[in-house]
Amino acid sequence: MRKGTHRRVAVGSRSVLSLTLLAATVISVCAKPAAAQSLNWEGQTGVFVTPLAYSVPSSDKGFSMPVVAYHYLDAGQVLGGFHQISITMGALNCLEFGYTRDLHQDGSTAGLSNLWDSGFNVFHGKFNFLKERRSWRPALSLGFVARTQIRNVGGVIQNKNYSNADFYLVATKTVTQIRSLPLVFNMGFKATNASLLGLVGNAPAYQGRLFGAAAFALKGPGRSTILFGSEVLQEPRRVQALPSVTVPTTITYAVRIVPAGALPLHGWGVESPKLTIDLGVAQAAGNVAPGINLQARHQFALGVSYGF
Repeated sequence: MRKGTHRRVAVGSRSVLSLTLLAATVISVCAKPAAAQSLNWEGQTGVFVTPLAYSVPSSDKGFSMPVVAYHYLDAGQVLGGFHQISITMGALNCLEFGYTRDLHQDGSTAGLSNLWDSGFNVFHGKFNFLKERRSWRPALSLGFVARTQIRNVGGVIQNKNYSNADFYLVATKTVTQIRSLPLVFNMGFKATNASLLGLVGNAPAYQGRLFGAAAFALKGPGRSTILFGSEVLQEPRRVQALPSVTVPTTITYAVRIVPAGALPLHGWGVESPKLTIDLGVAQAAGNVAPGINLQARHQFALGVSYGF
């Protein structure tokens, strides 16, 4: 065998070995206990607008059944209404991926409402590389969100479609040491060029933003569990094509109802039926520039998730 051929074979063998080791590592990390499966606004396992480090439960060697969700935000007479339809699946008990379609209902404010288009696509994926333990160790995950066909605000002004994305690291911990009062804490960092999850189009460039959430769970009527929580989601301050506009931090206040009572009072991932109902108030955007009030400061939001 010629030397060049031998070198190519050796390099190829090393590549195959590297891929094999990578696959084995992913499978070994993934083969851990299941977690929760309530979907957020963009279809991720999460709260209302932020992702959790948990992933949709699946077997150690296969895929889960799909989890579907519907979310609605009454964003007021300027922005209109936003409807989100999501489908998400898990794999290898530590991966999740899915698709969400944003559908927009026009607002009624002349001169502003026409800056919002009919809707856009959202694709997402998450890798839960460190599982939570009953000690103080949290779950850790890496994830991404990719949005396409966005014409909101800058896209309407420029008469073209845009795309944007988030890349994030998130840590989540459910604390059960306090008797009858489980606590959930969530903290993450993301790089994003989206303005308000794409609902206000694009930011001029990628920025690092923080997000977090905290909640506590109480036993409700019958077998149900009720979670009360709040989220904070930093936004890029500027909007593409509108340099004078300033976007504030998004805050939500939410109540999650789990009729089967499994989240998290009786153990993550054992809901039957796998149903959650979210009710919330979103504090999104008011006065964003002199003379421009988006009137979306205390808006009603609804979410329903169901796992097959």
